[in-house]
Amino acid sequence: MRKSHQWVLAGLFLLALTACKPKPPQIVVEPPPMPAQAGGTWWNDRIFYEVFVRSFQDSSDGPLANDGKGDLQGLIDRLDYLNDGNPQTTDDLGITGLWLMPVAESPSYHGYDVVDYYTVEKDYGDNETFKRLIEEAHRRGIVVIVDMVINHTSSDHPWFVESARDPQSPYRDWYIWSNEKQTYQGPWGQQVWYAHGNAWYYAIFWQGMPDLNYRNPAVTAQIYDITRFWLAEMGTDGLRMDAIRHLIENGTVQENTPETHEWLRKYHQFYKDIKPYALTVGEVWTRSEDIVPYVGNELDICFEFDLAASIVQGARTNSAMILPSTVQKVNRLYPSQQYATFLSNHDQERVMSQLGGNIDKAKLAAAIYLTLPGVPFIYYGEEIGMAGTKPDENLRTPMQWNADAYAGFSTVWPWYPVNSDYATKNVAAQLADPNSLLNHYKTLIRLRSAFAALRTGQLGELMSGTRNVYAYARHGEGQNIIIVHNMDAETVREYALQERIGPIPAGTYRVYDLLGQAWAADLTVGPNGAFEGYMPFAELKPMTSYILILQKK
Repeated sequence: MRKSHQWVLAGLFLLALTACKPKPPQIVVEPPPMPAQAGGTWWNDRIFYEVFVRSFQDSSDGPLANDGKGDLQGLIDRLDYLNDGNPQTTDDLGITGLWLMPVAESPSYHGYDVVDYYTVEKDYGDNETFKRLIEEAHRRGIVVIVDMVINHTSSDHPWFVESARDPQSPYRDWYIWSNEKQTYQGPWGQQVWYAHGNAWYYAIFWQGMPDLNYRNPAVTAQIYDITRFWLAEMGTDGLRMDAIRHLIENGTVQENTPETHEWLRKYHQFYKDIKPYALTVGEVWTRSEDIVPYVGNELDICFEFDLAASIVQGARTNSAMILPSTVQKVNRLYPSQQYATFLSNHDQERVMSQLGGNIDKAKLAAAIYLTLPGVPFIYYGEEIGMAGTKPDENLRTPMQWNADAYAGFSTVWPWYPVNSDYATKNVAAQLADPNSLLNHYKTLIRLRSAFAALRTGQLGELMSGTRNVYAYARHGEGQNIIIVHNMDAETVREYALQERIGPIPAGTYRVYDLLGQAWAADLTVGPNGAFEGYMPFAELKPMTSYILILQKK
């Protein structure tokens, strides 16, 4: 046979092999419709990102440029990092929701003690700049919610100044005063009563944050007007309700009172009348059983603190022991998937610090909460592994963009020092590294956005045959995805996935690992969705996750 014929036959053979080889599933991201068009629980189709404006980006142009403080224009300038509005590109993070920590006028760096609810913090810009942020975010398909701090105000707020100045003032009853000294303490043993003149006022967090008195209808009317302002006039898509379980006290009972629940039921109806699709996310920092009563006709969703702690603990200790029971409890207690998942926030040690700086553990934790049900919230800088331990300022340091002076956050000394590791741990460096934590987050976000089963699919627990392999399935919209996490620090070879009864139709399936981009062993499913002894790969790598999509043969 002539050599030319040999080449032709070899080419035909390779062509035949290629034709027989199954194609990996396409990853197509369709932007979720904006809330007004989506209706229902539109938030379950989104991935949120928590931003502390003061620490995100100092603008390079305009009246607040290069002053060492992050501002709204700086955030606008960085929106393309979060989402450039083009689902065909893959260099942005893919975020579809923003939670802004307080942006109203405040004397403190953090903003959780408001002095003017109707004016944007002057360090951040003005009301018109905020509206432009909303417009630019919406243009990219990003919804925006803002912190609503209504349990208390600043002691510098004109309401409290007048309340404290004159016992006969109409504002006296806007706060909680006692003419007799009260000796009881707060829920975590803290001082809550503070002397002023011949009286004492109540402040559950500290003396600079006096609590509002919601037994006074005038206070409720004012908060209703503030809510209308932010939803209707400023154009936000929802509110993050700060410290909401402490809203109304009942003597020494200072949290989760019936009066608080009753107030929130009326508030829920009020804000839905203003904007039917508006989202409220509650900070009810307590155990799951006490959070659930807030969800539904009071708040739309709440942050799930028990689940966050279990995910981080599992990743930190390389153990899957506690996680399955926590996930089962959460999904049993809440209305279907109506809770917010996260790893850490502005009040907690950053997750990378909790994990001892271990990138593999950080990747594992990210893969767990971004493939579980719920509405995920990512704390800014978490995606690049920013570190931070108490005090609070260290949890809220400037974003690390590149290796330039001040990490690309500003051209001058910032309001608070940048973390010392910024030269090597930054966005620019990690974008260039295909194995970086940032690119891992980008992949996970893209997969969640592309596959409805990962966003809103039902959860089914799987048995793995070994204690440190945690496995479950997500089913929805004709998609069946199995997620496997080897939480062990060692390679696992002896495991076997099992499902006794489930929703997967009987048949044989090709299986593709969306995260590792590799074909796994075929899976045969029997009657009632049962299967056993399934090993997608001969071994599971240490601290590694697998997202396996099933394609029927």
